[in-house]
Amino acid sequence: MPNLVPLAPQNHVTDYDRRQLALYAALLDAEAAGVGWQDAAATVMLIDPGQEGAERCWASHIARARWIIGEGLAQASEAFGNPRI
Repeated sequence: MPNLVPLAPQNHVTDYDRRQLALYAALLDAEAAGVGWQDAAATVMLIDPGQEGAERCWASHIARARWIIGEGLAQASEAFGNPRI
């Protein structure tokens, strides 16, 4: 996935989150299908799982995806309806 940051944002919803919604959904789908982090990193995020920081990058993005559909859902719904986050 192009334009990935090494660590997903934390706390409030950002424009990065808006741009990465498809990635977050694909990571959640992969997790639900039992795909391991290395395979998800390689196939969904298009990063080399052997690269330094790859697991941390994957972990931060899957955690962010979970947050968006959980605790952050109300905030995300409001922010994504607003063209200026």
